[in-house]
Amino acid sequence: MAWNPIKAVFNRSAPLPPAAEPETEAQIPPDLMEKIRAIQVRANYLANDIMAGEYVSAFKGRGMEFSEVREYLPGDDIRLIDWNVTARMGHPFIKEFREERELTLMLIVDVSSSGDFGTVNKFKNEVSAELASILAYLAIKNNDKIGLMVFSDKIEHYVPPKKGRGHVWNIIRTILNFKPQSRKTDLKAPLEYLMRVHKRKMVTFFISDFQDSGYEASFKLAKQKHDLIAVSVYDPREADLPNIGWLHLEDRETGEKMFVDTSDRDLMKDYKKRVEAIRANRNRFFNSIGIDTIEIDTDGSLVNPILKYFKLREHRH
Repeated sequence: MAWNPIKAVFNRSAPLPPAAEPETEAQIPPDLMEKIRAIQVRANYLANDIMAGEYVSAFKGRGMEFSEVREYLPGDDIRLIDWNVTARMGHPFIKEFREERELTLMLIVDVSSSGDFGTVNKFKNEVSAELASILAYLAIKNNDKIGLMVFSDKIEHYVPPKKGRGHVWNIIRTILNFKPQSRKTDLKAPLEYLMRVHKRKMVTFFISDFQDSGYEASFKLAKQKHDLIAVSVYDPREADLPNIGWLHLEDRETGEKMFVDTSDRDLMKDYKKRVEAIRANRNRFFNSIGIDTIEIDTDGSLVNPILKYFKLREHRH
């Protein structure tokens, strides 16, 4: 049996419950509600106190729009003189512009079963949910629209872009409480849906562990229409298994099971090399077509990689 180094994960969680739409607040179990509110508080704090300025600087809006005309003052740029108004009034007036700040952000979040994996503090899907919550709060704080698409090997749920704090609550609740109908992954499906439904350019954060193949053409096409950022969420044990002898592994998406001897140094060295090569090749591909990448480790900081990307994007623009 061929060993897939990417999709072999620890069998740490029970089978998924039957698929269903997100529950109302009254139906959510108390422990999950507590987790949702904790993420809501943390995301709100980060959006207001830590990341707000960097977000605005990194995402400049669609351009400049005309605001008004006013009388010319010494030092004003003469290139902005409105000659029609100047001729009519008998003395110089200039045009004033303001940045068209409003953006539309789309969060595309992978809810396939490979996210039910974590060896440190959180599962990958929990990290994805917290990241998406932070981005949603940043968007709402800056009067941007925010939408959500959750997917497995199909579009599981779609929330159209809107504004408002109640809308953010709906997005957070959906991500944390959603029960997907499918376990598998198809990275092409959300991109095809995005291009079909949204013709106008939007900033799109694609959050996944990217445990799929054959998605390159779809990303290349989507990049031509939208500002795509690929956010890769991974766990350190996916590339570096512990030396504990024979280990029982199960593919959470297909149910395929296998035993691996983690004390076999050559096997583990080859495993790590292949996992790292796949990750490096993916990043090279994204870079070659102009898609920015952010890598989030379940054992590391969630905030620092985002801030680093915001600063990098601001510097580049």
